[in-house]
Amino acid sequence: TKLCWKSTTHKTQNNPSLNGVLLRPMFTKQPGSVVFPLQAGENQREVVFSCEAQGHPPPIYRWKLNDSFILPRPGSRYALMGGNLHISHLNKEEDVGVYQCLASNSFGTIVSREASLHIAYMENFKTQRRSPVRVREGQGVVLLCGPPPHSGELTFTWIFNEYPSFVTQDTRRFVSQKTGNLYIAKVEPSDVGNYTCVVTNTVTKRSVQGPPTPLVLRVDGVMGEYEPKIEVQFPEIVPVAKSSTVKLECFALGNPVPSISWRRVDGASFGRKVDINKAIGVLEIPYFQQEDVGIYECVAENSRGRNSVKGKLSFYAPPHLTEKPQDVQKTIDDTLVWECKASAKPKPTYRWLKNGEPLDPMEDRVQVNNGMLTISSLNLADIAMYQCVAENKHGRIFTNAELRVIAIAPDFSQNLLKAQTLARQGGDILIECKPRMSPRGVISWRKGKEALRESHRVAVLDNGSLRISNVSKMDAGLYTCVARNQFGVASSAGSLLVKEPTVITSPAGHLDVTVGESIVLPCQVSHDPTLDLKFTWFFNEQLIHFGSHGAYFEKVGGRSAGDIMIRNIQLKHAGKYTCAVQTKVDSVSIATDVVVRGPPGPPVDCQVTEMTETTASLSWGPGMDNYSPVLSYTIQARTPFSLGWQAVTTVPELLGGKQLSATVTDLSPWVEYEFRVLATNHIGTGEPSKPSKKARTKEMLPRVTPGRANGGGGGRSELVITWEPVPEELQSGPGFGYVVAFRPLGAQGWMQAAVTSPDASRYVFKNESIPPFSPYQVKVGVYNNKGEGPFSPVTTIHSAEEEPSRAPGRLRARSVSASEVEVTWKPLAWSNSRRRILGYEVNPLQYWGEREKQDTANVVRTVGNKTSLLIRDLEGSSTYYMSLRAYNSAGVGPQSIIVNVTTKKPPPSQAPVKIMWDTSNSKVILRWDQVHALENESEVTGYKVMYSQDKHSRPNVVETNTTSLELSLPVNQDYVIQIKPFSEGGEGISSRLFVPFRLHSHGSSSRGICVSLGSPCSAHAHSQDCVMTNICRTQVLQLFKLLFHLLIKTRRD
Repeated sequence: TKLCWKSTTHKTQNNPSLNGVLLRPMFTKQPGSVVFPLQAGENQREVVFSCEAQGHPPPIYRWKLNDSFILPRPGSRYALMGGNLHISHLNKEEDVGVYQCLASNSFGTIVSREASLHIAYMENFKTQRRSPVRVREGQGVVLLCGPPPHSGELTFTWIFNEYPSFVTQDTRRFVSQKTGNLYIAKVEPSDVGNYTCVVTNTVTKRSVQGPPTPLVLRVDGVMGEYEPKIEVQFPEIVPVAKSSTVKLECFALGNPVPSISWRRVDGASFGRKVDINKAIGVLEIPYFQQEDVGIYECVAENSRGRNSVKGKLSFYAPPHLTEKPQDVQKTIDDTLVWECKASAKPKPTYRWLKNGEPLDPMEDRVQVNNGMLTISSLNLADIAMYQCVAENKHGRIFTNAELRVIAIAPDFSQNLLKAQTLARQGGDILIECKPRMSPRGVISWRKGKEALRESHRVAVLDNGSLRISNVSKMDAGLYTCVARNQFGVASSAGSLLVKEPTVITSPAGHLDVTVGESIVLPCQVSHDPTLDLKFTWFFNEQLIHFGSHGAYFEKVGGRSAGDIMIRNIQLKHAGKYTCAVQTKVDSVSIATDVVVRGPPGPPVDCQVTEMTETTASLSWGPGMDNYSPVLSYTIQARTPFSLGWQAVTTVPELLGGKQLSATVTDLSPWVEYEFRVLATNHIGTGEPSKPSKKARTKEMLPRVTPGRANGGGGGRSELVITWEPVPEELQSGPGFGYVVAFRPLGAQGWMQAAVTSPDASRYVFKNESIPPFSPYQVKVGVYNNKGEGPFSPVTTIHSAEEEPSRAPGRLRARSVSASEVEVTWKPLAWSNSRRRILGYEVNPLQYWGEREKQDTANVVRTVGNKTSLLIRDLEGSSTYYMSLRAYNSAGVGPQSIIVNVTTKKPPPSQAPVKIMWDTSNSKVILRWDQVHALENESEVTGYKVMYSQDKHSRPNVVETNTTSLELSLPVNQDYVIQIKPFSEGGEGISSRLFVPFRLHSHGSSSRGICVSLGSPCSAHAHSQDCVMTNICRTQVLQLFKLLFHLLIKTRRD
C-alpha cells in the first residue's frame, strides 16, 4: 500500500529552463505533513513525500530527517525518485519526525518547508482485571480509564454492565474527552454495576475496551451533603489558533448535584456562536477570533456552597510573511540589505540560511538584526541562495532570494553623459558620470583634449560627477569622463553650453486696492533669447489654475512678460502673489503683497444682555475691518411676525465705530426677538453678524385697542358687536382677551362681558328685553395676565331688527323680448323704529314651464330702494310665474301675489344670405335677401347694419326696414360689416362681411357677392361669416364648374 498526501504546487506559465536560460532553483511542489494510520502487526505500508523544483541546470535533490541527511542506498527502506522521497516498511520508532527537501544547482541550495510524519496507532489494554471501587450513597466518584499506548487523537465512551448499554451524560455523570475518566457527581443505588472504558483512535478508527471496573455501594452509611469539588478543569492559559474550535471542560462532585455555569470575567456577553452545554459541562467556541480572547470562569454551586476555576484563552497564530526579500544583483564591494518581516503571535524570531545551511554572522560585515540581513563589502564568495526563516512555537515559514555579485569592466552604455548640458552664467552645474563597473575604479575628466585641472570652482566629487561653481563663458566646451578598473577602460563625452541668466525687471511691490477694482500684477523679465520662458503664478503658495477661479485671473503678458490681471478683486484675493519664471537653465521668482480693502466683516458674538418690556440691551465684538476702519454699526431685529429683518431704534441713536453695545428701544412686549449687527466703513456695509439667541421681551399691560369696533344685525333679541382682533405681537403678554362693554343709547352704566379667545372678533348679547333696531353704545377693551388695557372709542350700533312684515304691492311683469322680462312693484316704507328695508328679491323667482313645474328656483336680489328689475336669459315662448319679497338683515318678509308672464317668440334663427355690394369712391351699397321667420319665430321687423374698422373696435349701427343700404365711409380703410335681423323677440343671427380691400378716393369701383356654400365661406349655426377673397371666389368658380359637368353628364345618361 502506498500513501501520498497533498502538496503545495506553484504553477508557472513558462519554464525558462526549457529554453536553456540559466535559472536559480525554485520549488513548484513542497512536502506536506501527515498522520499515517498503522494497524498492529502491519509493516508493508509505504509513504511518499513529494518535492519538485524548477531551475537550470536542473536541480539535484537531497532530504533531511530531524536535521540529519538521509542517505538512500540500494536495498534500504528509502528511495529517491526525481525529488520525491519514498519510505517503505514504515517503522514507528525510526521514521517519525520532521522531513525537509533540499534542491541545488549552480546558483545554490534552497530548503523546503518542514513536513512532519506521525504514525497513528493504538495498542491493547495490558491489565485484564481491575479492583472494585467502593463508595457510599451520595458520595462522588471518579472511575479512571487509563488508555493504552497510542498515537493520534482519541475519543472515550463507557459501557455500563453490558454492550450496548452506554453511560448517558447529564448533570450527574460526565465523560472527559481530555482524560477519558468517568465522573459521577453523586452516587445513587442505581449506579451499582460494572463500568468499561471504550477508547477509539480517530485516525486508525480502531476501538479497544479496557477491563471492567466494578462499582460497589458501601453499607456503613450514607454520605451527607457537601459543597462542590471541581474535578475536571481547564489550564490557567489555553492557547487557541485563529479560526479553530476550542472546548473547555468543567465538572464537579457534590451533594446535592452541583450546577455548572460559565461567564467571562470582563463581563462581556457570549456571542450566538458559543455553545454552552450545561448538562455535560462543556463550553464550545467555534471559529475562534481575537474578540474571543479573555479570562473564562466555570462556577459550580449547590445549596452547600460554591467553587470556581478560571482560565485565560490566548490567541496564537503561526508566522505569515508580510515582507519578502527579492532576488538582487550587486557589484563587488557594494552593500546588500534584505528585509524579512512576518506577522505572528507570539512575535516571531528570524534566522537566515545560505545554501540551506545556517548563515554565519560572526563576520563583521554580516549583520542580522530582527529579520534584516546586511552584508557589506560584497565579494564573489557571497553568491548563493539565501532563505529567511520566521518562526514561533506554533510554526515556521521559509522564503527564498538569490544574490548575484558581478565583476565587469567600465561600461557607459546604460548611462551616457548628456550630449548637451545647459548652465546659467554665474550659477553652479553638476555633470553626472555614472558608468557601470565592478569593482569601483578610478574616474578622471578631460576638457577638450587636455586633462581637467581641479580648482576652487572645479571639483570631481567622490561619486565621479563633475561640479563647476560660478560658471562663466570660458567654461563652455566638450567634457569627457574616463572610468578605469582592473578589467578595462571606458569614456563618455558631452558639451557644456553657458547661457545668459534670467532676471525679473519688475520690482517687488505692495499693492493697496479696493474691492471691485481690477489690477495688473507685473512680471517683466530679461533672458537669454535662445531659451523659452515658462511663467507660473502662485497665490499664498498655491498654484493658480487660470480659468478655474471664477474668471477672476487672466494672463495679459506677452512672450517675455508674465503679467496677470485680477478682475473685480474680492476680499478673498488678498495675500501674497508669486511669479515664478523658469527656463532650462535657471528659475527666478518675485513676490507682490496685495492688500484688498473692503466693507467690514460680520461683527462677532452678538448677545442679548438684558430684556425689559420694550427694550433690549445688546453687546457684540468687532469683526475684520478689512483694512478700512469701521465708522458705524447698525442693528436689525426679526420676530416671527415681521417680514425679514427690520432696522430698529437704538440708544444712542448713532452707533460709532468704537461702540460695541447699545440699547434697542420701541420693542413690543412679550415678543420673541432675534438681533444682528452690521458694520459700515468708507467702502460700504458688510455682511451681518450671526443672529443672537432668541430672547423675549417682558410682559406688560396691553396698550393697543381692537380696531373698527362696530356691530348690528343678528337674530331676534340679539345685540351683535364686532371688532378687528389685536395681532399677537401687540398683545403684550399671555392670557390675552377682550372686554366688551355696551349700553342703550343715553344710559349711564355699562354692561361688560369678557371674551377669552385672543382670535375672537365677535360677541353676541342675547336678551328677550332688547327691543328691535334699538341704538346701543359699544366699546371693546383688552386685558392680559398683567391686567386691563384701554378701550376702543365709543361707537353706536343697532340691535337686531325685525324682518319685513308686509309684502310689496302692485307687482307687474311685462315681456320685453324672447329672453327678457321686466318686473315692477310699489315699494314699502324704507325704515321705521323696528326695521329697515335693504332691498327686494324676486323670491323665489320660480319658473314653471307650461308643461312642468321646476323644483328649484333662482333668486334675483336688488340692493336699495329700487322699484323694477329686468330679468334676462329666459327661454322664448315660455310662461314664467314669479313673486317678490322685501329683505333686511333679519331675514325676508312675506311673499307678494304671484304673477305670470309669457316671453315673446324667439327672433329669426337664419342670418341674411346672398349679400352683395358695390363700392364707388367713398360709398358702399349693400343688398341682401329678405330673412323669413319660421313658424315658431317672430316676424322680422327690420335689420341692423354694423360696421367697424376691425373686429375689436366698437361698431357703428344703422337700422333699416328694407333689404338694402347705402353707407358713406371714410376712404383708405379696411372694414368689418355685419347684418343682423331683429323682431319683437329680439335680435337674430348676424351675417358678417369682411371687406379685405380699401376704399380709395379716385374713381375706381368694385363689386362682390357672397353666397351660402359648404366651404370656409358657408353659413354656420349661429353666425354667417363670409370672407370675399381670391380664395373664396376661386372656390365658388370651382363649385360652379363641378355643377355644370354634373348637369351635362346627367343629360347624357
